[in-house]
Amino acid sequence: MIIAFEGIDGAGKNTCVSALEAELLSREIPVARLAFPRYEQSVHAQLASAALHGEMGDLVDSVHGMATLFALDRAEVAADLADFDADGYVVLLDRYVASNAAYSAARLGVTDREVPTSEIVRWVEELEFTSLGTPVPDVQILVDVPDDVASGRVAERAEHDASRAADAYERDGGLQARTLEAYRSLAAAQWRSPWWTLDNSGEPADVEAAVSDLVDAVIADSGDDG
Repeated sequence: MIIAFEGIDGAGKNTCVSALEAELLSREIPVARLAFPRYEQSVHAQLASAALHGEMGDLVDSVHGMATLFALDRAEVAADLADFDADGYVVLLDRYVASNAAYSAARLGVTDREVPTSEIVRWVEELEFTSLGTPVPDVQILVDVPDDVASGRVAERAEHDASRAADAYERDGGLQARTLEAYRSLAAAQWRSPWWTLDNSGEPADVEAAVSDLVDAVIADSGDDG
């Protein structure tokens, strides 16, 4: 089973993935975990990062160019994801194809209700799932948090870790707000596979309870009673 966690920058995807991973492992369910973009491993992700930090001329201005770099990063490990899935692992992904769809739609100003059927989202689908053979996730989880809360987390993270300086997307508050609405539209439309929404704006105990419920749902969906 492939589970993709989605959400804007600062939503807390990594925290939620870690919580779900720990809960699955405590129940002796094998887990494989990956985060995109893979800045330390993928030349395509590294080029995208350079563009987001103003080092690649006007490349960052190209919606399709940036989306292609992020897609190629995922394509590099598409076969590995499929193999883990086939071997019975629960594959946990911090960002996936819906991230490309949501950010690209937001950058082009696609209105909320039109996002799932928009030309750019169809293009992302064709590129990633068809042309590059990236596996379709079994479940997509929107880590939902108000954009002002998320932006505050990004700023705090950058303040305490120089290596986490905000990039062009993270600094653009308007883009983050539009992307959140695009994500919500994709989730409402159940784009490409079932979506669940996890509210990460509350207390840690609430998030932990929600993650526990997710594990129960994962076990039920996978047919594993153990």
